[in-house]
Amino acid sequence: MLDRLNFPQPWLSWVLFLTWQILSDGVSGGSVVLGLLLAWLIPQLTQGFWPERPGFVKPWRMPAYILRVVKDIIAASFAVAWLILSPRTPRPAFISYQLKLEHPLAISILASTISLTPGTVSADISDDNKTLLIHALDAASDQEVIDAIHNSYEKPLMEMFR
Repeated sequence: MLDRLNFPQPWLSWVLFLTWQILSDGVSGGSVVLGLLLAWLIPQLTQGFWPERPGFVKPWRMPAYILRVVKDIIAASFAVAWLILSPRTPRPAFISYQLKLEHPLAISILASTISLTPGTVSADISDDNKTLLIHALDAASDQEVIDAIHNSYEKPLMEMFR
């Protein structure tokens, strides 16, 4: 039904509609009509910015991924605080990470996850989208950081995306 009504991004429309209903002062006929109008109009206006639909193969794995990221953010926050407060000198490093992901959205999610986690930042991506340059605040070895990112983030993303 959503395809017949020409909703180019049905999940975005659904989230927009629900968000509008939550933000409006109670559910009424007017808020439902306006919510449906916004849920249809905003994806229509932004359709050019969406090159392709996300290639989710197993979208039900996303909540577990988000919980993993939140847990890692909390743990890394304490690790960075401990590093700053301790007399030990950090061992910063720039690491070239060879990507196995191919889907642009999956690569963006991985780069964002790395940047959200305290102590690491995605600094750059190569022109061919095959290498991600990562700055780590404290890295015992490049391979340790590469293995941690691959096992914690890239592997689950590879399972979620085509």
